Amino acid sequence: MSSLEEKTLHSEEIFSGKVISLYLEDVELPNGNHSKREIIKHPGAVAILAVTDDNKIVMVEQYRKALERTIVEIPAGKLERGEKPEVCARRELEEETGYVCESLELLTSFYTSPGFADEIVHVFIAKGLTKKENSAALDEDEFVNLEELTLAEAIQYVKDQKIYDAKTAYAVQFLQLQEALGK
Repeated sequence: MSSLEEKTLHSEEIFSGKVISLYLEDVELPNGNHSKREIIKHPGAVAILAVTDDNKIVMVEQYRKALERTIVEIPAGKLERGEKPEVCARRELEEETGYVCESLELLTSFYTSPGFADEIVHVFIAKGLTKKENSAALDEDEFVNLEELTLAEAIQYVKDQKIYDAKTAYAVQFLQLQEALGK
């Protein structure tokens, strides 16, 4: 046990939704005092940095209600119960973009907001893309516009705040680093 660990004394589920659950937890702090924590439980997600043979980055423009605006993102989606991240990544890539890929490699995984949520995002790079004629359909409540951007265009989208989320900014920076290293 770490000297910084907080011991959970009581946990109560406050809300259970389609995507998240919210818990209120009573904890004992390392100094023996007590506090409360609001914790969001999330099943995890994948994000796909899909790069075409002509080095375009496949993105989707999507309205995000929490932001009250559209942003441009790399394709992503929530893991289903028991689903392996690679299986989810292939499914989400096809559903959101119509592309399938020959190769899929895990780049990294990271927690989005560890101060209050356990959501982990697994970021993959997909290459050897082929556009399918009859691809899997989007979820019934999902609407996206497909965009294919050069790295320079994606960097400009970051500057213009059209790309404004961590997973996509990470993906753009990853490609910038690869280019700078000559890979």
